[in-house]
Amino acid sequence: MGTGISKGAMWVLMVLLIIGLAGFGATNLGGRVTSIGSVGDAQIEANTYARALRNEIQALEAQRGESVTFSEARAEGLDRQVLSRLVSRAALEHETARLGISVGDETLRDEILSMDAFSGLDGSFDREAYAFALERAGLNEAEFEADMRAETASTLLQAATWSGIRVPPVYVDTIMRYLGERRDVTYTTLDRSDLETGLPVPSEGDLRAFHEENSAQFTTPETKSITYAWVTPEMLLDTIEVDEDMLRRAYEERTQEFNQPERRLVERLVFSDEEAAEEAKARVDDGIAFETLVEDRGLDLADVDLGDVSAQDLGAASDAVFSAEPGSVVGPVDTDLGPALFRVNAVLDAQVTPFEDARPQLRDTLALDRARRRIETMSEEVDNLLAGGATLEDVARETDLDLGEIDWHPGMTEGIAGYTDFREAARAVTADDYPQVERMQEGGIFALRLDGTHDPRLQPLDAVRDAVIAGWREEATVDALRDQLAPQLDDLRGGDSFADLGLEATEVIDLTRRGYRDDVPEGFVDTVFDMDEGAVETLTGAGRVTVMRLDAIKPPASDNPDLARLRSTLRDQAANSLGQDMFQILANDIRDRAGVTIDQAAINAVHANFN
Repeated sequence: MGTGISKGAMWVLMVLLIIGLAGFGATNLGGRVTSIGSVGDAQIEANTYARALRNEIQALEAQRGESVTFSEARAEGLDRQVLSRLVSRAALEHETARLGISVGDETLRDEILSMDAFSGLDGSFDREAYAFALERAGLNEAEFEADMRAETASTLLQAATWSGIRVPPVYVDTIMRYLGERRDVTYTTLDRSDLETGLPVPSEGDLRAFHEENSAQFTTPETKSITYAWVTPEMLLDTIEVDEDMLRRAYEERTQEFNQPERRLVERLVFSDEEAAEEAKARVDDGIAFETLVEDRGLDLADVDLGDVSAQDLGAASDAVFSAEPGSVVGPVDTDLGPALFRVNAVLDAQVTPFEDARPQLRDTLALDRARRRIETMSEEVDNLLAGGATLEDVARETDLDLGEIDWHPGMTEGIAGYTDFREAARAVTADDYPQVERMQEGGIFALRLDGTHDPRLQPLDAVRDAVIAGWREEATVDALRDQLAPQLDDLRGGDSFADLGLEATEVIDLTRRGYRDDVPEGFVDTVFDMDEGAVETLTGAGRVTVMRLDAIKPPASDNPDLARLRSTLRDQAANSLGQDMFQILANDIRDRAGVTIDQAAINAVHANFN
């Protein structure tokens, strides 16, 4: 197992970070704030915090495909994540300094000279490029090299906590036995159409009894009567204007999105060697489903799904994949990850979207961005109104927020209740709370007021009569099927087959715990793995009864190369998890011994540069 990031790789990452964030340098902080805190003797530089925070915001923007305001970034907790990471880094710097761990001048010099980021046109080290990159980042050579020394020493200390970690074999054996055990099971499902006698018509007394016995199904939950004022970017779209030039620039920037080559929806299953891949392809050719190959590897289809890809995305596999018919499996093909089989699920024709056709989408995207910025400004106005004693009704009259009312309870997903942030606020609000601006992850804002609460209430039979009748029929069907099956279950336990009893059954061989069947009730797999060999059990659900008999209990297949690969992966993951735990213990211990100081005023000063 690896013991951490190599020194060379770490330095490259550090250089890329500094150069990539060069526009956010020390000059932004005015020279007065130099540190936001410390761990022991190790300072957390304000510019380091600012650059790291900017990097996280840019990463979030890249993930979302849209700009992110600083308020939205804080709502995501990015500032706290960055601070926590830098505190851990400072803790390691303090400890390495205390232990005297460092990197020599010659090694540091050689690494800097070999970095491509500082190379000239001829490929050799260019001092002017070096100085220019550091100047843009707001650093001098001494600061940069000191940072590199500290980071390298910290990496060495971190790697030392990981080295020598071994996972007990019994740990991996237990998990592999759980994941790899197999079952052979036969089952059949019966519903109302299989009844030998019809169902009686429920009497009024039957319905009243069912209504009372299952009162929880027909009882309204506790509700909160809430008044709210809210606005989302989508609600402002019709009020936002976007000029033609901006739309055309956006179209040019997104030309690859609107003009795409022919693509395929593809799944890729990678194997450890050519022999294993050839064996899997032979199984497919013999009629084994691709899903079975994925399941045998302990994977889900989501794990092997590549989504829609172009020929360029697939590299060496492009010819085989793009010449295949939808639904076919091709390969093995050598890839960067190893021999692989590809399943082609669909063909997506080349897409050419003219500007006029793309205009509505471009307009909505740009308008949404402007709407989010307008809402960010609007939130301050609403804050001031509420602080001045305005009611939600006043806010709705004086701003673009809409007023609404809702009898809210957990589980509601309609309207504003479909937003996670509103549901959390509604769950927590009390009669003593004053309305305040709350932000939504989607860019909207809202404020709410609790007007009252209503206790759970059993709905009258007449109000839920149709649901009561449906429930009664499902229960009566299950009871009748159980009575009808009772003697047959005894015969099955005595050794008769499903066919002997006139039951059409399905046989499943080598079912694993990760197996999936779409024709059985929930809990089928768990029930099968809880059964003893030869046992017969039933499961009910939605007016159906499923009868199952466990025919065989098998250990994990000893000759399955995919299980061997999974064992190795589990061992490495467990060792990695243990290493992370060890590192966290070390970092916590260092912080406790050295002491952590955080200057909130300095952090606020850094944040002011983002607003």
